[in-house]
Amino acid sequence: MQALWRNALPALLAATMAVACQTVRTTGGGAVGVEREQMMMVSAREVEQASARQYQQILAQARQQNALNRDADTVQRVRRIANRLIAQTGVFRQDAPGWSWEVNVLSAKALNAWCMAGGKIAIYTGLIDQLRLTDDEIAAVMGHEIAHALREHARERISKSVATGLGVSLAGALLGVGEAGQSLMGEIAKVTFELPNSRLHETEADRIGIELAARAGFDPRAALTLWDKMAARSAAAPPEWLSTHPSHASRRRDLQDYAQRVMPLYQQAGGHR
Repeated sequence: MQALWRNALPALLAATMAVACQTVRTTGGGAVGVEREQMMMVSAREVEQASARQYQQILAQARQQNALNRDADTVQRVRRIANRLIAQTGVFRQDAPGWSWEVNVLSAKALNAWCMAGGKIAIYTGLIDQLRLTDDEIAAVMGHEIAHALREHARERISKSVATGLGVSLAGALLGVGEAGQSLMGEIAKVTFELPNSRLHETEADRIGIELAARAGFDPRAALTLWDKMAARSAAAPPEWLSTHPSHASRRRDLQDYAQRVMPLYQQAGGHR
């Protein structure tokens, strides 16, 4: 009987992966033309629910440490910028403006910011204060992070993890060995805080973030000054919120190119050269 299971296992694995896997187009291309289709093996709803739970845990911990939204002026400033960006997300996906967006400021020295699935945003005071960010540069940071959420990069990365581990998990379930699956919340935390984004994901977030900023009336060229500040600070250690996969020179060229492409959008939004 066990031999029969072993012979049938490859077909069962293939069939399960075929059913679970789907090709999706998470966003429209926008002016920057991000058109890549993505393979997903977990549902958007599952990832959003797990992200919301993880986010609330982080806020609760920050609240206990008196590190949540300590400076009212900074919180107001960040939320004002975020709201302008969020208002433009419908360009890339119609459902995004209706997400349950949350924007909070965490008091910590880390040069960090992130946006979980479903629009759960945090930015750290260390990033704002140590780099003396302008409103345009904050918009560049937040536009980049919002772009990750719009493109569902966390869901895509978790799907790849599931695909890699599915054989072992399913085999264990079929043969009665061990437990199948992993904690989705644990995966959310891993892709948000521990693992660097891929070059492809960073490039997509750069380009979409620049367009969001331009459409919201923020100077898209601020992505360059932000990147230069981050690069200067990361000589000894890589920045937490940006992957180091693309080289500094190639990434800066791409940012400059796409900032120029969206300048007409910035001017239409009331921006000035």
